[in-house]
Amino acid sequence: MIESERLIFRRFTLDDLPKLIEQRSDPEVSKYLGGTKLQNPEALAKRIQFYISCYDTHGFGMCAMLWKPTGEMIGSAGLQPLDGTDDIEVGYSMIKEYWGQGIGTESARAWMMHGFTNHGLDRIVAVAHTENWPSRRIMEKVGMHFEKTEEHYGAECAFYSISKDEFLQGGEK
Repeated sequence: MIESERLIFRRFTLDDLPKLIEQRSDPEVSKYLGGTKLQNPEALAKRIQFYISCYDTHGFGMCAMLWKPTGEMIGSAGLQPLDGTDDIEVGYSMIKEYWGQGIGTESARAWMMHGFTNHGLDRIVAVAHTENWPSRRIMEKVGMHFEKTEEHYGAECAFYSISKDEFLQGGEK
């Protein structure tokens, strides 16, 4: 679907389910993604169906994140409806080997630009477990503002947002 400097994002297919399960079975990766309650084979089989359905209903969705130099699937990122709201959220996750390299920020920026310029979104939100400081820092780096704390995905989350105008005027930090 889209590319950034180091990443390619493509739609998930059901063939990606085993790799998604493998990546999210790492306790450190799944810790802030709902743990084993939301990151088990049965839950992920349902979740990948949701990701795929978003492509038809919204024209975008969570996608496989591929590392350009090797083509390896290293995680996922994209835009999707935030459960229980009318908002569209940007999300990202990757395997540990790629943490701390700016990939979350790069993927969030790419997807936000895509949503604002190609899909006419006026606002994009993001949520992270309140203790997930690296993810919260990504939200701040791309110019998002903390709004509130509320429950999402079964956990207390920090809720961030940014408007199209703020993002396009360079609200990044």
